Amino acid sequence: MRKKQPGCENFSPKGPEKRAGITIFTAPKSEWMQHKHKWLPIAAALGAMIFWSFSFVWVKVAYLAYQPITVVLLRLVISVAILFLFTKLTGRLQRPARKDLPVFVLLAFFEPFLYFMGESYGLKYVSSTVASVIVATIPLFTPVVAWYFYQERLSRMNLLGLVISFAGVSLVVLNRDFSFSASPLGIALEFIAVLSTIGYATVLKKLAHRYNTFSVIAWQNLIGAFMFLPFWLAVDLRQFISTPFHPEAFRAIVLLAIFASTFAFIFFTYSIRTQGINRSNTFINIIPVFVAIFAYLILGDQLTLQKMAGIVVVIAGLFLAQLQRLRTR
Repeated sequence: MRKKQPGCENFSPKGPEKRAGITIFTAPKSEWMQHKHKWLPIAAALGAMIFWSFSFVWVKVAYLAYQPITVVLLRLVISVAILFLFTKLTGRLQRPARKDLPVFVLLAFFEPFLYFMGESYGLKYVSSTVASVIVATIPLFTPVVAWYFYQERLSRMNLLGLVISFAGVSLVVLNRDFSFSASPLGIALEFIAVLSTIGYATVLKKLAHRYNTFSVIAWQNLIGAFMFLPFWLAVDLRQFISTPFHPEAFRAIVLLAIFASTFAFIFFTYSIRTQGINRSNTFINIIPVFVAIFAYLILGDQLTLQKMAGIVVVIAGLFLAQLQRLRTR
């Protein structure tokens, strides 16, 4: 039996190949290359969550000078410019078919219009941490809607996770005497954002198989910007004109547009395509943790033991609701 030459243990078992009279040894891909594709989707999902977590803080900074609709409109306009430039240069921009225009309008109504109306005005009344805890319950409601509209099975684990997470939300938004520690109006507005996201996901199913993600995001943000424009002209225009330029607040809007409204969607879409919607949605559970840390360090938000306990309970409920789905993959 022929012995292997020392130092050749990592070469292909097929042996040398002859190409144009030259003997070439082919080495297999390194272990790092083999695991690269496993870690990239996780890194992409974490990157998206970090950008979206920062968005709750950046919005508060933008409010130092600008009103909610102004912040959203400028954010969308910058994001649309980036996305259309990118899709044009890469040849990925798809024009909506005439029959799909009403669907795109409905999609844009749910998100960005209704979502940002709820989230942006909600952040005027509640802290970044409270808002992020409420928004993080989105993965809990999605299976309920799927059960109602698409007759998808609703597991007991999901129902149990829903109850536990609501208990955690209660710890975050209520005092010990069961009075609200956060504004009830702000809480209601944040839940409007949650419901609008579920409506968005339901409508998106009708377009996902016909258009690429970049085109969907670009068109929905463009239509959403036109939806916000009349409200901005009626509500925020005069104050925007009279407000002196605020570098810190404007920088926060630019960061929102680039990272939260553009790169976060690109990263999260890559994660969904490579490891699926269920596993990708699991990462949403860590948003309240990041937001609590960022808001404490940057904005000086208070982080009591009760709020920390509530965040832990919410995350536990979210993981419990998705545990069975993760096991079946």
